[in-house]
Amino acid sequence: IMSSFGLLQVGLILSCTTKITSLHCNHLRLQQSKAIESSLRLLDKMGEKFPRQCLREKTSFRFPKQVLKPRQKETMRVAVEEIFQHLFYIFSKNLTLARWDGQALEQFQNGLYRQIEQAGPCAAEKRAYRSWGREPSRLRLKRYFQQIDCYLRDRRHSRCSWEVSRAEVRRCLQFVEKVVMRI
Repeated sequence: IMSSFGLLQVGLILSCTTKITSLHCNHLRLQQSKAIESSLRLLDKMGEKFPRQCLREKTSFRFPKQVLKPRQKETMRVAVEEIFQHLFYIFSKNLTLARWDGQALEQFQNGLYRQIEQAGPCAAEKRAYRSWGREPSRLRLKRYFQQIDCYLRDRRHSRCSWEVSRAEVRRCLQFVEKVVMRI
């Protein structure tokens, strides 16, 4: 009798957890939208206006917009989560020459990390990950962020390379924000 009661309790807990996660996922779009708005403000706060001496180093990375074309919600969530992961990776290393406001940078990094954590349970459906894993768009997205990473490395993470990357990330987040509102 006791083990049946224990199994019933575990079942109820799992059922409630699933419902809570489902409610959380329904609000994920709003959370992500607010987080992106905050990230954009922090990107502005991190540094000043784009330095004129860096204009010669500007380059076009061409965000692969087809990555976020409307399709299954779960797949889109996985794509957005992956974008946050790439951004977190890029903005977590060799920032000494960036000359940015340290507090704003730390808040930016923490915001990205929180978004990865919050999106994880919602994008964790095996079907969505398998589907996204086979997408040619995933490879395009990976190449896009590799371009930014290589650009920074090739320029030894100079101040101007960080400013160019910050401007590009701003454009990327603005595009993602538009897509998140449609999910």
